[in-house]
Amino acid sequence: VSDEKKQMVANVEKQLEEARELLEQMELEVREIPPQSRGMYTSRMRSYKQEMGKLEADFKRSRIAYSDEVRNELLGDDGNSSENQIKHIETSCKKLSSRRLEAGYQIAVETEQIGQEMLENLSHDREKIQRARERLRETDANLGKSSRILTGMLRR
Repeated sequence: VSDEKKQMVANVEKQLEEARELLEQMELEVREIPPQSRGMYTSRMRSYKQEMGKLEADFKRSRIAYSDEVRNELLGDDGNSSENQIKHIETSCKKLSSRRLEAGYQIAVETEQIGQEMLENLSHDREKIQRARERLRETDANLGKSSRILTGMLRR
């Protein structure tokens, strides 16, 4: 029963973490939505976050209320449980830091892709501006020729 409970707690923690990550991704997506329709999605995100907070609080309360580890510590069981807890905390920290590193790497890759797209767009815009400038110079030269021709015609 204790192992099943631990597995279920670990499963719920994993699902809560995934839900948190999904909420963060959704929030990033909402930031990219045009301002006209962003309000509706922002309010939805707020309600989702509140509901997530309630679920996490409920899980935390139920875990504390029914935790065998807390009861054993209060009753003065052996010190092995504290060593196990330390190992569990270390493992959790490693998993969390690796997830954060992966998320950071993903953001860096996305940022790099966006930067490349922006550079390509700027390059195309530069070419357009250079072509327009060249056409303007040609037009200016033609206007100069036209002006000289008209001046000559007026003199005759």
